[in-house]
Amino acid sequence: MQDRGHLLTELRNPRSMGIDRMTIAEAVDLMSAEDATIPAAVAAAKDDIGKAVEFVVAAFEAGGRLIYVGAGTSGRLGVLDASECPPTFLSDPRMVQGVIAGGWDALRRSIEGAEDYPEDGAKKIDEMDVGPQDVVMGITTGGTTPYVHGALKRAKERGAKTVFFACVKAEHVESVADVGIRVLVGPEIVTGSTRLKAGTATKMVLNMITTIAMVRIGKVYENLMVDMNTRANRKLVDRGTRMIQTVTGLDRPAAGELLQHSGGHVKTALVMHKKGVDRAEAERLLAQHDGHVAHILKA
Repeated sequence: MQDRGHLLTELRNPRSMGIDRMTIAEAVDLMSAEDATIPAAVAAAKDDIGKAVEFVVAAFEAGGRLIYVGAGTSGRLGVLDASECPPTFLSDPRMVQGVIAGGWDALRRSIEGAEDYPEDGAKKIDEMDVGPQDVVMGITTGGTTPYVHGALKRAKERGAKTVFFACVKAEHVESVADVGIRVLVGPEIVTGSTRLKAGTATKMVLNMITTIAMVRIGKVYENLMVDMNTRANRKLVDRGTRMIQTVTGLDRPAAGELLQHSGGHVKTALVMHKKGVDRAEAERLLAQHDGHVAHILKA
């Protein structure tokens, strides 16, 4: 069995050696102080995060997918980020997908042994018919998960762009991926528990990748998530109405009426109002400009 004791995620944190004797207040202060170091570690990896975003934007524009692959907490965070994209950006659920070792049962309960077989990761890539238009991102904070490495190797063989995320140094764990994102958050306050700082860093990076990629393909106007279908619930009707008010200057009743005439789609409503066209023409313009509201309004 491989000795992983030299990895950052496996080292003991000297600042938490006495956590079992701390007061609750002291433990809260310690965790807060440790968590406060995460943004700097993420920022240090900004160039590689940016390269990953470029891959994902190109994939989306070519009709491809971003596929996260992980085990345990890493796998769950990939599935979480994938599940959050459709309601946030009205994206096709196939655009961002999460794969977790052990399958859907592993989302609810730990299936630890599922991560040990690289051939299972490779098999999943084959089952998903991954190709050159796709990006496969392996997430393994400790860097060694065989399932993830197997998936990345097969994805690369099939021509996909590959991204590797880990919280350990490249010289300690190598990867075949096209881009390696290394966020070195250091030892956890409970040794080896990467659901803590490493998990938080993972969520931050995944948020960056999908959010910026969705912005780049026109899912956001200014800083408003206008590619949203408000028919989902009342909260979104309110949010969509306020977005229309903000951009158009209409009062709330008029904005609500415009939203109804647009079929509940904020993007369409904005183009209808700003260009003085009906719903069908607004939808045509959006299709012509690949969904970029700003491009239509400039034109």
